[in-house]
Amino acid sequence: MADQQTLPGTATGTAPREKPMTIGAVCKALVNEFPDISISKIRYLEDQKLLEPKRTPGGYRLYSQSDVARLRTILRLQRDEFLPLRVIRQELASGRSDREIVAPSQDTTDGGTRTRRAPAISAPSSGAVYSLEDVLEETRAEPQLVQELKDFGVIHGQQRGGSMWFDDTEREIVRACVELARYGVGGRNLRVFRTSADRESALLQQILAPSLRSRNPERRREAVDALENLATVTTHLKHLLLVRDLRKLLS
Repeated sequence: MADQQTLPGTATGTAPREKPMTIGAVCKALVNEFPDISISKIRYLEDQKLLEPKRTPGGYRLYSQSDVARLRTILRLQRDEFLPLRVIRQELASGRSDREIVAPSQDTTDGGTRTRRAPAISAPSSGAVYSLEDVLEETRAEPQLVQELKDFGVIHGQQRGGSMWFDDTEREIVRACVELARYGVGGRNLRVFRTSADRESALLQQILAPSLRSRNPERRREAVDALENLATVTTHLKHLLLVRDLRKLLS
């Protein structure tokens, strides 16, 4: 029988040990999937006891592959399931792993309707703008619906050179409203969402405005991370309140 070959520095049949990563390397490795990730955000998750990387004698953080997998799970639960950190901590304690979470593509199809992930607050805008014709074609919206959304302040658009243009976010708002329109929800009905969003935005601004205006870059980054988390928590809270009320229809 031929001698079994082994990798240098490893025992027979064992894989080479993964090299730990610095916090900067972790950011770089995950930025494509999570554009809003930052060193301060990772540190914030550490402060919340969700991550516990090892440290060198000099105090530098070293992340193992299991640490990175745990971080990816946390970020996906925040982004895709809108879970607050308290609930995420419970999910991790119950053994929830990254393998159990399906990473959605930017575009997914469900029953013929294309839906897209909501952009992160701090994610940089692509800068792209779309004409009214582009929006109608991509979202399959009726011109009357788009006009209603404008009339009731759900979308705004920008007038340029005699034409109306929309950014990425407003295009996706139209796409969501097209789905609601299939159930008979018109622009007039959607004012309630606009009013609710305005009130929530005003509340979060009131809470974090001083930090967001800070000249200290670190304090400002921490405020942006806190804003992302608060937005996630409020979204989850709205969902829970809606579920509670709709369950009454089934009782």
